[in-house]
Amino acid sequence: MAGALLAQAGAWAAEMTPVGTWRSIDDRTGAPKAQIVIRERGGALYGRIEKLLRPGADPHAVCSHCTDDRKDKPMVGLEIIRGARRDGDRAVWEDGKILDPESGRSYTLRLTPVEEGRRLQVRGSVFGIGRTQTWVRVH
Repeated sequence: MAGALLAQAGAWAAEMTPVGTWRSIDDRTGAPKAQIVIRERGGALYGRIEKLLRPGADPHAVCSHCTDDRKDKPMVGLEIIRGARRDGDRAVWEDGKILDPESGRSYTLRLTPVEEGRRLQVRGSVFGIGRTQTWVRVH
């Protein structure tokens, strides 16, 4: 029985991380926008757009508004999350950046898994002012 409890605890802990595949949701319509894959590299989190989900989205679109190394790079495969690190023992990842590829603007990032890791609160802000989106785990 103890082994089963440890296995369950391990599965829960694995899900309380932003690492995985997520579906971003449009704030205005509630419809899925994109599928994003978040991975850990060197103790920090990085996330790329895996596919565009909006009806009619151009799969060959580029980040024309970006001003850094992502300028004119394809949206599919574009790294939009960079450098978020876990805040101690808390299930919160901060100090990274998130890119809004539609505007080309980057924001300070905070990622917080909620609902036992089934959803991810993604907060982008500048000088403490920002907004929070909730993404849904795909797998």
